[in-house]
Amino acid sequence: MSITQHPAIEAYFASEADTGIGALDVVFTHDATVLDEGKTIVGIDAITAWRQAAKAKYQYTAEPLDSQESESRAVIKVRLSGNFPGSPVVVTYTFSVRDGKIDSLEIR
Repeated sequence: MSITQHPAIEAYFASEADTGIGALDVVFTHDATVLDEGKTIVGIDAITAWRQAAKAKYQYTAEPLDSQESESRAVIKVRLSGNFPGSPVVVTYTFSVRDGKIDSLEIR
């Protein structure tokens, strides 16, 4: 059973489970933004670099737990487990979707 109704978000979480980074340009718009750890990352190249650095530093997994969605927005509770203090933690991923791709992601 899928946790989300948005194919791009579903693909994002599938790529999180992959040991590689995957083609993030398939799920994010070219000018997408990510807000994580107080930093704003803009554009697909910067988002790809952010994801590579996070995977290398924390060796984490992301397990979606619960979702509240509308046509263009999804708020998903996610359990993050990895190599960081306090692991595992439950955080909120807030996605905005535009034209079938993720336009923004905020992790809190």
